[in-house]
Amino acid sequence: MDCIFCKIISGEIPSSKVYEDGDVCAFRDLNPQMPTHILVVPKLHIESAADITPDNSRCVAAVFEAVPVIAAAEGLRNGFRIITNCGPDACQSVRHLHFHLLGGGQMSESMK
Repeated sequence: MDCIFCKIISGEIPSSKVYEDGDVCAFRDLNPQMPTHILVVPKLHIESAADITPDNSRCVAAVFEAVPVIAAAEGLRNGFRIITNCGPDACQSVRHLHFHLLGGGQMSESMK
C-alpha cells in the first residue's frame, strides 16, 4: 500500500507528531488553515468515513477520545472544529481516514 499517512504512522516519513498512542497518530498539517491545524489519524488504514464499519469503528472512537487531550495540550480553550472529507466531491486528498483539528482563532460560520 502506498499511503502517505501509513508511512507517517510507521515513521517512514517524518512529521511533526503531537500525539501518539496504540490506535491514533496526530501531527501538524503541512498547509495549516488556522493557527492550530492538526491531522488526527487512526493507525488502522480506513479509506474514508464511508468505510467505517462495526469491525473498525473502535479506531474512530479512539480518535475522538484523543481529540480533547490534543486540544487541551494545544491550549484550545475557546473551542475547535473537527472536519473530515469523504470522497472526491469533498476534496479528500489522502485516502486514509483523517480528521482536521482546527483552532486557535475565530472561525467563520460558513463551511464553504
